[in-house]
Amino acid sequence: MPILVGSTDAKTEKLLGGLLAPYLADAENAFVISSDFMHWGLRFRYTAYGNDVGSLRNLHKSDRIGSNDLPIYESIEKIDRACLDVCETGDYDEWQNVLEKTGNTICGRHPIGVILAAMEEVKKTKASIDGQFQFVRYERSSDVISTSDSSVSYCSAFAVL
Repeated sequence: MPILVGSTDAKTEKLLGGLLAPYLADAENAFVISSDFMHWGLRFRYTAYGNDVGSLRNLHKSDRIGSNDLPIYESIEKIDRACLDVCETGDYDEWQNVLEKTGNTICGRHPIGVILAAMEEVKKTKASIDGQFQFVRYERSSDVISTSDSSVSYCSAFAVL
């Protein structure tokens, strides 16, 4: 049965995760969560850049990246990887923290949040469960080298409870 999760808040994501947890715990069920990852570029109004996720800045149309600076596409991957790494921990609160810190424009951040909350609920009731996301592929639509470029990130992951 399809469930559409739009823009919501952390309280609602946790509530939905709690409601879905019994179904997630049932081995007869499978969940598919679909999302692009970062949408980077002026046309997406997201131009975070930096070598360290803790000190990102937004690039503007007039900004130039020097030859010794981190290429924009590497910065994009660092931001995405920070989010992927947290997602793999299965920690809902850390997921919220990394999204707030980076501002990453992950389209499906709310459905991902719901499933992370559901996974946490299942783990509370079934101590033997060690399920968490494992990312198996990461790609970008282009390797951004200037602020006039744009890119969308894609990744694949699975989790078995």
